[in-house]
Amino acid sequence: MKTLAPTPHKTEPAGQKLAAQLRVIRHKQVCEKLQISSAKLFDMVARGQFPKPFTLVSGGRAVGWLEADVDSYVLARKAASTKEAV
Repeated sequence: MKTLAPTPHKTEPAGQKLAAQLRVIRHKQVCEKLQISSAKLFDMVARGQFPKPFTLVSGGRAVGWLEADVDSYVLARKAASTKEAV
């Protein structure tokens, strides 16, 4: 009787799945994703209508958003617009 060797499972390298969830997008990418102007994005952040960006490097000027946060905002707007239509 022949014994079958266990099939190796394909595993993701440590952190690969987490890295996919932690993609940082910059101001221009957020504007493109939301299809709004740069000025509109600044206005929405100032009014508290959109999440504030975070500093990418301590003491630096570069800022960004987690893509998951931007996606959550879009989904929340979608849900709100669906309720408004009813």
